[in-house]
Amino acid sequence: MDYTLHRMNEQDAGWIATWQYDPPYTLYNHSPFDVPFILNPDNRYYAVNNGSDRLIGYCCFGAEARVQEGEYEESESSILDVGVGMHPTFVGKGYGKEFVGAVLQFAVDDFTPSKFRATIAANNERSLKTFRKLGFRETVRFTRSGDAMDFVQLERDVDIEYN
Repeated sequence: MDYTLHRMNEQDAGWIATWQYDPPYTLYNHSPFDVPFILNPDNRYYAVNNGSDRLIGYCCFGAEARVQEGEYEESESSILDVGVGMHPTFVGKGYGKEFVGAVLQFAVDDFTPSKFRATIAANNERSLKTFRKLGFRETVRFTRSGDAMDFVQLERDVDIEYN
């Protein structure tokens, strides 16, 4: 499947705000209150369309892809944090590796990092499996104090194969 990425627009952000994930993935749900934040260009959100030009997911880069209380050094300017989300009907259908690979390729072309980092909820085995298939390796685990949720940080060099 071919994917294209473009800056988030109001229509796409509004639709993403309606997506509802089943437990235990409800932490990824957005609401209409999130739309202005998603649309703020400083937050670097992008819509991801499939070859039929249908919105099937989104991604974000930089600080917005981080989770509060994770271990992030500001001096690590060559590391690009990456966050992704797919429409609930596409999750668990085997599209993840290709989808994330397209996001990573876009990031290489637009941001030229030397490394990628992803922070994923420890109970999100599907996403962890996808990122590991793409060469990401665990670097840190931490528990967010506000809700006692566990997270895994993974990294990989840019110069390894994407697909």
